Amino acid sequence: MSRRFRLLVATIGFAAVVWLLLAALDRAVALAQRFMGLPEGLRWLVGGLLVALAVLGAGLAAWWLRPRKPRAPVVAPDRASLEARIAQLRETDASVEELRSELGELDRRRESAHVYVAVFGEISTGKSTLIAALVPGAAPGSDVLGGTTREIAHYEGETPAGERWMIADVPGSAETGGESRERLARHEALRAHAVIYVCAGDLTRTQADELRWLGDFGKPLLLAVNKADQWTLAERERILARVRERAAGIPDAVVAISAGGEERFTRRLPDGDTEEVTRRRAADVRPLLDALRRLLAPGAAALEALRENAVLAGLHERTAEQESVYRALESERIVHRYARRAIVGAMAAVAPGSDLVIQGILATGMVRALADLHGVRVTDVEIDNLLRQVRMTLRTGTSVVLAVAGNAMKAFPGLGTLGGGVLHAFAYALIFDSFGRGLAATLAERHTLDQADAGERMRELLADAGTSRLRRLAELTGEALRDR
Repeated sequence: MSRRFRLLVATIGFAAVVWLLLAALDRAVALAQRFMGLPEGLRWLVGGLLVALAVLGAGLAAWWLRPRKPRAPVVAPDRASLEARIAQLRETDASVEELRSELGELDRRRESAHVYVAVFGEISTGKSTLIAALVPGAAPGSDVLGGTTREIAHYEGETPAGERWMIADVPGSAETGGESRERLARHEALRAHAVIYVCAGDLTRTQADELRWLGDFGKPLLLAVNKADQWTLAERERILARVRERAAGIPDAVVAISAGGEERFTRRLPDGDTEEVTRRRAADVRPLLDALRRLLAPGAAALEALRENAVLAGLHERTAEQESVYRALESERIVHRYARRAIVGAMAAVAPGSDLVIQGILATGMVRALADLHGVRVTDVEIDNLLRQVRMTLRTGTSVVLAVAGNAMKAFPGLGTLGGGVLHAFAYALIFDSFGRGLAATLAERHTLDQADAGERMRELLADAGTSRLRRLAELTGEALRDR
């Protein structure tokens, strides 16, 4: 673009801005004149409304632009309660060896008095090269968890203050199909006293989320922007400014470094041929070492409380996941057991779904069993109200139940030849399966006996004519009747 054309564009833009300002001023004067021409009472009313709107707008703007409070670190439960939950899981035949070994590793690292630092980040950001710069010539160490974390290597060296430390090289995140390795990396990050998060430029949304995750656990955290030697000074300052803005104050420090390593390029020879050349780039990690010196100055003993809180908080999440899996499987068994009993009792029912008098004891028992499993206290009144709602649902939805059951009988003619009683039995299997699954889902998600939610889930399941589910209920009906 020529200088004359740029000057023309700037002149037109300036003229447009001036015109808009003059138009806005003219409009404001016209409105002011109309306002002054209003009767005095109406003028006060309109003026009051304008002031109220201005105050409300200023308040909303102040609320929107207010500085956000940093999120409080995750608070872990006490160790005794965690051990009790793990022991309870063990009694259910759940695999808890990984959870128990985590507690053992927590104690081992505390007794070792080493400072543990994890180098964390996405793949291809230079983590391993950085470790080589921090601990020159170090060989991977081994520990108690070596059998289960064979993709995590520990390197022993000296901190900038001269103390012994162990640096963990963990698998990189954001790798296709690397979810299990990413979990290992996150577990190791929680076990460390401090974490160095490595990126190679501006933060992506995924990297910002990982930083927030680490910040939620209150980890002493450094953000190292690697490969800074590839930028000019102005580019470096600009990138650091963007990274600090996106990091939102979560890291204790943001530093630009160059981990070094090898670089390859093609060199053209005087005779016109080319050759591939490999050379080492000089490392410059002094800003990171200075930040580590300040961060680790309190020593391993002083940083142990934060590390223990992070480990126990992570262990609490992993234990909760296993508890959820166990409750889901046990809920399936409970619903299956009561549905089977309902099939046998259904042979005495006049019409499927007409009431739950015959099956009332079974329905009450299933509600109590599911509530006990999810740790929800229920009263007799709550159970009666829930069953009353279920009866109303079945009275209005009997046609749906019979239609689904009839279609299932047609799909599985072996059952249809046994007589009309089988239709009743299958209908009750469908009722109890829908009621139990809906209630179990409500208890798992809401941790309370929400009758409206359980009823809505039950109605959806009653109308679900999925082939696999009907086949499973048909098989259950056939087995129960043959055993009877």
